Amino acid sequence: MTFYDGIYPFYPLQRTCFIFSGRLLTIILVFLVLALSLLLILPGIRGKSRLFWMCRIIISLFIGVVIVALNFTNDWAGARMTTNATYKSFSNVVVNADIGLHVGLYGINVTLKGNPVVQFNETINYNEMFSWHDTMEEEYKDALEKGLPNPILYIAEKFTLSSPCGLIFQYRYSGRYASATLWTAFCCWMLANILFSMPVILYAGYMMMATAAFIFFSMASFSTIMNAPQCVFAIGTDSFEIEYSHSFWLALATGVLCAIIGILVVTLNLLIPDKMKEAFSVGVDSYEDEDVAYGEGYLNAVFLDGVTISPLTSKVIAVSGFIHCTYI
Repeated sequence: MTFYDGIYPFYPLQRTCFIFSGRLLTIILVFLVLALSLLLILPGIRGKSRLFWMCRIIISLFIGVVIVALNFTNDWAGARMTTNATYKSFSNVVVNADIGLHVGLYGINVTLKGNPVVQFNETINYNEMFSWHDTMEEEYKDALEKGLPNPILYIAEKFTLSSPCGLIFQYRYSGRYASATLWTAFCCWMLANILFSMPVILYAGYMMMATAAFIFFSMASFSTIMNAPQCVFAIGTDSFEIEYSHSFWLALATGVLCAIIGILVVTLNLLIPDKMKEAFSVGVDSYEDEDVAYGEGYLNAVFLDGVTISPLTSKVIAVSGFIHCTYI
């Protein structure tokens, strides 16, 4: 807070982290700590199972962190251009800058970076976040009061309720349904991990397939924005169109991975169920009476005086000099 903050034209600039936001960084750190905690048990696992458990932990946590992180990333769709544009309202100053629009499930992120960054004795490097969950109009009004550059205001205005493009309605509901299906996919992922630790491997495979299905549903929901009438974003002498970005393709890759895992688990469980239970260390009895190896026993005639042996098959075990007979 400085002396001139809040006094025109010295409004404080709104700065929002874009790719590595605080919320996204928290999610990644939580899953990293969980991964390290689970990897600490690997030295206690013998044989080839150690490698299998390590791959299982890493792949499972990767799927989980991607599903959660996709809810908070701002690059499901986007566009970028370099052009000469008017910098401020009521001014003829024209700057050369890179303009970027990044669309997430909860809002848009608009970036403006000058080429070079310092022009007309001012640093041109903006990164503004606008949320369309019932606050888009207020945030756009605040941006006007702050005197943000014209390109940022122009793009943000396209997503307001008063805009003739009507983008806000399609983007708001598609993002809302995509987020809801992603959280459902996360619940399916948790159930799958629980079932993998139980002697029901087949149902764990089904839940992995359900996880993939809900990820695909979220992508289909977000894809409906492409069916909306495309509004032309014209800044200066250039224009751009919105296309799918990194988060969308990451969701596709994760969904395909979940589908492959689910199909493999279901198929192998139907073909070799015993091997699958052995691989996942489930359904194996802690003791098997038939496989117990007994040492050679000796009969003590003193203890057998007056004892009548029934015709049933008997198993004699010598324990500390005493005779224990088990009849079958």
